[in-house]
Amino acid sequence: MRTALAFVATVLLLFATVSPVQADDTEELFVVVTSADAQTQMMAMVLATQSMRQGAAVRVLLCGPGGRLAIADEDFPTFEPAGRSPQELLRGLMAEGQVVEVCAIFLPNTEFNEGDLIEGIGTAMPPAIAEYMLRPEVRYFTF
Repeated sequence: MRTALAFVATVLLLFATVSPVQADDTEELFVVVTSADAQTQMMAMVLATQSMRQGAAVRVLLCGPGGRLAIADEDFPTFEPAGRSPQELLRGLMAEGQVVEVCAIFLPNTEFNEGDLIEGIGTAMPPAIAEYMLRPEVRYFTF
């Protein structure tokens, strides 16, 4: 009986002293934008920016119609109250050192090439993205 009580006490003590977030307190946010809708793109960039400001590392993957956010000469509407476009917020994330990539199949399946991308945007490779997505500290959101 004493052994069982000692075991229970040890387990309770362990749970009382261990934080829910273990190895690394840094949150990572993986934002995948596939929508062609500029308002949806804007909300994705607003949430990514706010998450970064609150300490999260942000990685953005632009696929399908969402890949157009990566095209330097594309024109996007501005939204209130920020008075900015989703691409402007995307550029702001990049200026803060956040990673932005287009899907590996975006460029080969559109009329665009690497020279059309905003400087600093790369092409994501599926093995690296899969490895990143499997990390326990990464939260995944798609828009």
